[in-house]
Amino acid sequence: MKQDGYNIYLILISLFITSLIISNLIFQKFFIIQLLGINFELSVGILFYPVTFLVTDVVSEIYGQKKANKMVLVGIVASVFCLIIVTLANKLPATTWSPVNKETFQLVFGNTPLAVGASMITYLLAQLIDIRIYHFWKRILKGRHLWIRNNLSTIFSQSLDTFLILFLLCSGNVIEWSKFSNLFIQGFLFKVIIAIIDTPIIYICVGYLRRKFKLKIGQELI
Repeated sequence: MKQDGYNIYLILISLFITSLIISNLIFQKFFIIQLLGINFELSVGILFYPVTFLVTDVVSEIYGQKKANKMVLVGIVASVFCLIIVTLANKLPATTWSPVNKETFQLVFGNTPLAVGASMITYLLAQLIDIRIYHFWKRILKGRHLWIRNNLSTIFSQSLDTFLILFLLCSGNVIEWSKFSNLFIQGFLFKVIIAIIDTPIIYICVGYLRRKFKLKIGQELI
């Protein structure tokens, strides 16, 4: 792989890991947003999590399945490290003059280990499935119709991710079971909308990288 290609790959990994970790840290705050006349009640973490699937598809298209899988595994290592840091920080006692006392820290980050643990399970399954579906359709379509494989892989894998993460969080009493159905439907619909919206973005990114590295349709940077 050329040095420029490697440097861009590192940048994409950085965006991927940052989006993943931040989504897990801020997930406990919920907000309401209106899209297409629908009021969505969503975790703020869901705003950035779709970036991981966008980056996965760009890496899959330009760098291939092995590099995409490697990025997913790097994300797992980063998540484990984040889990260790937050758990340790939560266990340490706060001083009497600490701007953030132990109770406040516990309130904000107390559920992070469960969220990160649940996210690691769902993330690993969803991302690996996303990559496999993406490359299945890439082979079937012989590298053409990028929008089809991008949306099919993302919508299916994100629906699985949404279901599993809510199931695990409800099982861990982080979220009430009574909210499961509503949050799943709204989360899934929101991710479908975002998947459609990010289609032009992936075309721009892939188009730029193809021109930069002089790649033909379906060709990958090795």
